[in-house]
Amino acid sequence: MTDLTIFSYLPNPRIWKATIAARLNGVELNVVGDRPGALADWLWDAEPRKLAEDERGDDSPYARQPRKGFGRTLYKTDAFLAAIPFGTVPCAFSPDGATGIFESNSILRAVARLGQDRLPLYGGNAYEAARIDSFLDAALVMASVSQNYLLALNGDAMSPDLHGRMAGAFEDFLAGVEQALATAGGHLAGPDLSIADICFAAEICQLSRERGNLGKLAAAGLSPMVAAPVRARFPLAFAHFDRLSAHPAFAPDIGPFMARLDERYPLPAEA
Repeated sequence: MTDLTIFSYLPNPRIWKATIAARLNGVELNVVGDRPGALADWLWDAEPRKLAEDERGDDSPYARQPRKGFGRTLYKTDAFLAAIPFGTVPCAFSPDGATGIFESNSILRAVARLGQDRLPLYGGNAYEAARIDSFLDAALVMASVSQNYLLALNGDAMSPDLHGRMAGAFEDFLAGVEQALATAGGHLAGPDLSIADICFAAEICQLSRERGNLGKLAAAGLSPMVAAPVRARFPLAFAHFDRLSAHPAFAPDIGPFMARLDERYPLPAEA
C-alpha cells in the first residue's frame, strides 16, 4: 500500500529528498506530476489527474488565479486548498487524502517518521532530531533565496543585487556545512547518515539548475553559484556531495540529473 502520495512538477530535486529517504527506509511513495508548464492542465487534488480540454477554462468551478511561478489559470479543488492552505506544490497526502503536507522538508520529515522503525534517519532521540532540524532550517533559509534566484533566471529578471544575495546565502550555508563536516564524524549531524545529508544533497542539485541559464549569467557578467571556485573554497562540503551522489539510494535521482547537466550545459573551464 502507498504510504504517501506526492504531487509536484517534475523533475524536482527537492522531491528527491523524499524519494532518497524512501529508498533507504522502505516507505512506499506514489509520485504524480508533470513538467512545470503542464501542471496548469491538471486538477490539483489529493488524487491529482490531468484534465480534459473541455474541463479547463475560467468558468471551471476549480479555476484559481496563479500567484508565483505560474502564468496560467490553475485548477484546485476546495479539498486541496483545505489540506494545502498555501496552495503550492510540491505537496503530499496521507493514504486517505485527509492530511496534506506541504514544503519539501516537511515531506522529507514525514517519510523519515514513517520508516523510522526500519532505519532511523531522523536521529535516535529528541535531541538528535532537533539537531537534524537545525540543518533543515538552515537549508530552508538558503532555499528561500535560491527559489527567487532561479525564478529570476528563468524569467530574464536577474539583477546583480539578487545574484549577490544568492552568493551570500549560499556561502553562509556552505560555511556551516564545512564546519559541521570537520567535526561531526562523517555526516552533517553526526556519524550516521540522516535526513540532514539528504536535504543538503537535494538543495545542491536544485541550485545546480542555474546551469540551464549560463548564457544569461555570462551576458550579465555574473558567475554561476555551483562552480569550481566555490567547490575549492568548501572542499569538505563538495566532497560530501560527491560521496552522497554515488550512494545507491541517491544515485538513481542525482546521477542522471548531473550527467544531463554536464552534457547539455558544461561549465566553462574557469567557472
